[in-house]
Amino acid sequence: MAITVKSMATSGVDGFMVEIEASTIRGQQQALSIIGLPDQAIKEAGERIQAAIESCGYDFPKDKSIISLAPGDRKKRGSHFDLGMIIALLFQTDQISPRNLSDYAFIGELALDGRIRPCTGVLSMVTEARKCGVKAVVVPYENRQEAESVSGIRVCPVQTLQDTVRFLEGRLDLSGQAAGDDQMNSGKEDILSDAVGISVKMEGNGKSINSDMDFSDVKGQDELIEAIVLGAAGGHNILMLGEPGCGKTMIAQRIPTILPGMSEKESLEVTKIHSISGLLDARTGLLKMRPFRAPHHNVSLNALIGGGAYAQPGEVSLAHNGVLFLDELAEFSRSTLDALRQPMEDKRVTISRVNGTNSYPANFMFVAAMNPCPCGYYPSKKCRCTDYEIIHYRGKISGPILERIDIQKSVAHVDYFELNNAKSSYSSAELRERVEKARKIQQERFKNDREVNCNAQMTTTMIQKHCKLDDECTQILKNASEKYGYSARVIHKLLRLARTSADLGGEENISREDIIRVLSCRDLDVSSSQMYAIT
Repeated sequence: MAITVKSMATSGVDGFMVEIEASTIRGQQQALSIIGLPDQAIKEAGERIQAAIESCGYDFPKDKSIISLAPGDRKKRGSHFDLGMIIALLFQTDQISPRNLSDYAFIGELALDGRIRPCTGVLSMVTEARKCGVKAVVVPYENRQEAESVSGIRVCPVQTLQDTVRFLEGRLDLSGQAAGDDQMNSGKEDILSDAVGISVKMEGNGKSINSDMDFSDVKGQDELIEAIVLGAAGGHNILMLGEPGCGKTMIAQRIPTILPGMSEKESLEVTKIHSISGLLDARTGLLKMRPFRAPHHNVSLNALIGGGAYAQPGEVSLAHNGVLFLDELAEFSRSTLDALRQPMEDKRVTISRVNGTNSYPANFMFVAAMNPCPCGYYPSKKCRCTDYEIIHYRGKISGPILERIDIQKSVAHVDYFELNNAKSSYSSAELRERVEKARKIQQERFKNDREVNCNAQMTTTMIQKHCKLDDECTQILKNASEKYGYSARVIHKLLRLARTSADLGGEENISREDIIRVLSCRDLDVSSSQMYAIT
């Protein structure tokens, strides 16, 4: 009779249950066969299992053993099935006598000496185990905090195979390390119930900010900072143009410090992606700070969008609910930049490979910086570039990408000696307060739509409902559109921006001042039109 043990696997950012079945065929030569569409890591598990069994004082079966990973028609990968497979094999050969084995799901990689190594994707697997009605999960000790982020399921952290066996046989008590233990979780608060009823615990208020980064360090860029606040308040994309050393990168790095703290649901989504990617610290529970990703301009298409043999998430997904910053935008390859069109529009990316198709969220705030010309000093007297060279340089960024960037702002030149003793006009705390006030208005506005949480995500129907203009505002916008040749997409982005501007002022209706404000955030349109007129 075959023995069945539960384990979990991942597909994209979600998990699914895998049943590990172990059986022996008496009379056949000693061997261990693993079936069920395993990858190379799973195929190599046989060697790890045999070494761990002998190291821990058990006997490896003398007959042929078969381990099946069900469902058999779904590809599986990873070394985290080791623990479940060895438990099933030992139980099948009557070497252990676990109690209530059906209550548990097992996750963990085996070392040759029987230690249990940490693995990736634990949060997604434990979340899915809870959905499937599993009462408890046995996980590596190093993954305990990640697993304990999910409430409603018992977490049993183990360090060795011997500990696991003693626990299953009732000879070792791990109750003090369970997720539901009141003493272990007395300092945790803020319970989240997601769409399927999974409760997630989160420490603190989700507003942890890197104290080394603050807008109080930025001086002489008041106009740009106002544009940054406008973008952060509505989740709008931003492009900064300015000569080298004017503070573009410095400002971009500080944008996360003024964004609202992540909700528990957002934190869960971000943590899942980082866990799947193997970027989550083993000692970390839910991530509380919004991600800030800044890939180099030589980044490959697969690294940016996602890919590889198993369709892993790329930078656009790692920046989910945070900021994706591309410095020196014109230095990125055109094909790489154009691949951003779909994620920027749909807030999700789907990656198809031979080994599977995965869909990952990619709802990020896009921030970019670039020089205004090849030499970097246009329009100062230091610039020696011709209009043709500047147009060619800016032409590296396609029109469809530029249309998806709401704010295109020039960064003024700064003089170090004039600003060295100047006082800061803003702090991150002050700016974040303004941003959070505007976001609260938007949350109330979109409370009945779970897919929209800020103005930048408004659909066409929502724009028509929430972005109504009077005749004067309409005429101003029409004149600008005729002058610069705005498409319908750009008009919609300007309307979303205007809605955010009104929210920052606490106004119900979009005013003339709001329209003028958002049009002043299109510096690239003005400078480019002037050069085209000359040529």
